[in-house]
Amino acid sequence: MKKQPFRLIITILYACLISNYLMAQSSKELESIFPKGDRVPANTFTGIAYVKMLVQADSAFNIPVANVTFEPGARTYWHSHAGGQVIMAMGGIGYYQEKGKPIQILKKGDVVKCPSDIPHWHGASPDTVFIQVAITPNTLRGRVTWLQAVTEQEYRNVSK
Repeated sequence: MKKQPFRLIITILYACLISNYLMAQSSKELESIFPKGDRVPANTFTGIAYVKMLVQADSAFNIPVANVTFEPGARTYWHSHAGGQVIMAMGGIGYYQEKGKPIQILKKGDVVKCPSDIPHWHGASPDTVFIQVAITPNTLRGRVTWLQAVTEQEYRNVSK
């Protein structure tokens, strides 16, 4: 009889340890290998996001590369790139949508090629941070054209 409370306590302690371990592992998964960077302006993003330029465009390497961290619910406005863009999902859960197409859910390891001059947006899911590396080639054709904010209705229109 006396062994039952002891077993219960051991079981609870074990469950707590496992839970803490799993939470620590998922937190590590959302850590970026790059610095978080500076907060982005609110006139081109909804919510809180940070950008760290990893490669500045110059005459030798005309291909800016940035690490972007989106807090849950944060996202870009609709925009396009004359030279296209590549998005590499580094952690968390993100959304990507081209005008007229359904939202794509992005997870660590996913890569998206945003075609030239196609309006699109990207950002975090409502409940999860999203970390991406954005590569913007062909900047001599133009870097980015910002459009309107993504509405809540557009953002919440995810097919599950």
